[in-house]
Amino acid sequence: MKVSLTRFAYLVAFLAVSGYALVTLRGPHGVRSLVDKQAQIKALEKRNTDLAREIERKRAHIWRLEHDASEQEREIRERYKLVKPGEKVYITGQP
Repeated sequence: MKVSLTRFAYLVAFLAVSGYALVTLRGPHGVRSLVDKQAQIKALEKRNTDLAREIERKRAHIWRLEHDASEQEREIRERYKLVKPGEKVYITGQP
């Protein structure tokens, strides 16, 4: 009798823990939430990598502008749409 009560108590405890685990894992903070957060982490890591690449590209551009006069001239001419006397400019497509 004592053995069967002990087994029954273990069975009830096991079912309670299993039920709690099932409810917890399927709830709003469960496995689905974990998978969603991992997907968000991957997306943010990719965005950080892209932004770091863009920052490095802009740093290189700034360095070239600081150290190369012809690069400075080209940038100014493009930005302000300037031409040297005697140059011909052909505009194609939409302005």
